[in-house]
Amino acid sequence: MSIDPLPRLKRSMPLTIGQRGEMIGWGYLVKKGYQILEKNYRCPLGEIDVIAQKDKGRRLAFIEIKTRSSHRFGYPEEAVHASKQRKLIRLAQWYLKEKKWGDIAVTFEVLAIDWKGPADPEIRLIENAFSANGDIA
Repeated sequence: MSIDPLPRLKRSMPLTIGQRGEMIGWGYLVKKGYQILEKNYRCPLGEIDVIAQKDKGRRLAFIEIKTRSSHRFGYPEEAVHASKQRKLIRLAQWYLKEKKWGDIAVTFEVLAIDWKGPADPEIRLIENAFSANGDIA
């Protein structure tokens, strides 16, 4: 007799496309050399999908994962518009202050996932997608 590690309620609820994208995204980032420090970090200002170290700990990346099953509402990366960028910058500032990070280089990145049908998703990592001073890469 085997024991099911997931409660019945959780097992009966399918994952959303966004949840599936985040799970795929975490694995992709690790394969690309990122050391994930936080997943779905929450504070009073909102949530950051991923906070990770890169370049052997010399940089801290704040990463937004966006997943789409069609382009009806645009490409995934287009959802990280100016107001979303401003929110991510405020969240990053909160995190850096809360965790008492000293002087460390920070990047904002977007992981765009196109997942159409049963095929493997197309993944695009946009490094330095925007900066804290409002520049868009």
